[in-house]
Amino acid sequence: MAKTKAAKTGRERSEFLWGWLFILPTTIGLIVLNIIPIFRTIYQSFFKTGDFGKGNIFVGLSNYQKVFGDGEVWQALINTLKYAVVEVPFSIVIALVLAVFLNRRMRGRSVYRTIIFLPMVAAPAAVAMVWRWLFNSDFGLINNVFKVHVNWVSSPQIAVFSVAVIGVWSILGYNMVLFLSGLQEIPRDYYEAAEIDGATGINAFFHITIPLLSPTIFFVLVTRVIGALQVFDLIYMVIDKSNPALSKTQSLVYLFYKYSFINKNMGYGSTIVVLLLGITMIITVFQMIGQKKWVFYN
Repeated sequence: MAKTKAAKTGRERSEFLWGWLFILPTTIGLIVLNIIPIFRTIYQSFFKTGDFGKGNIFVGLSNYQKVFGDGEVWQALINTLKYAVVEVPFSIVIALVLAVFLNRRMRGRSVYRTIIFLPMVAAPAAVAMVWRWLFNSDFGLINNVFKVHVNWVSSPQIAVFSVAVIGVWSILGYNMVLFLSGLQEIPRDYYEAAEIDGATGINAFFHITIPLLSPTIFFVLVTRVIGALQVFDLIYMVIDKSNPALSKTQSLVYLFYKYSFINKNMGYGSTIVVLLLGITMIITVFQMIGQKKWVFYN
């Protein structure tokens, strides 16, 4: 009995050590690449960058006072929220519908899945170049097909929404793959029982698919909100510095890049990022509270 207990204890100790060895690289990467930079950024937000990037000067809460009174920062926040309001719901709804259709048995299903996922593996610069051509007001494909003359990416009123359309198209495949994985975990028995009871496909979608897929939907929602609030690359590559719509499309992360790496004001740029971090955390907390009412865990 003592030998069995000792063997069990030794096995548990071995599993514990091997478990930590396997997660150690990820843990180190998380600490070095995420945790430490977060605290460094918060620390940097209390300083003003010295001349030539050296000799930082402690200014306390001065940067935060400036941020809350800076109209450009609030405009960037509004731009970011506009982008998120378009990108998040549309990318989730369209991806969910596509996943439901492509989860059925049909000819060429793998081909369709691959085509929809392709934007995820395309280079962002190539994506931006193609969409800038599509959105071109003079010889762009969209204006020529629909016989209109719209300044899709140079009009301050609609440019941010045009960029959001690119965001939806780019992330659609990733969301679809996540939904497909969730759909394949739903037992077919539920659908067969609903069909026997006379439920239509739409009824089954809203009363079976949505409730049982709600954990996956919640995960996609949280990650997409965080991703949308951090949008930078699409705006940077689609909107030129000379574009008249820049002030109405630049996001908080774009503003961080502008102050930190162009204006060399690391302290103020860090303050903008801390503001974004706070907003993201608040929204995530509300999502975590709200999910208790509509997410069903089996």
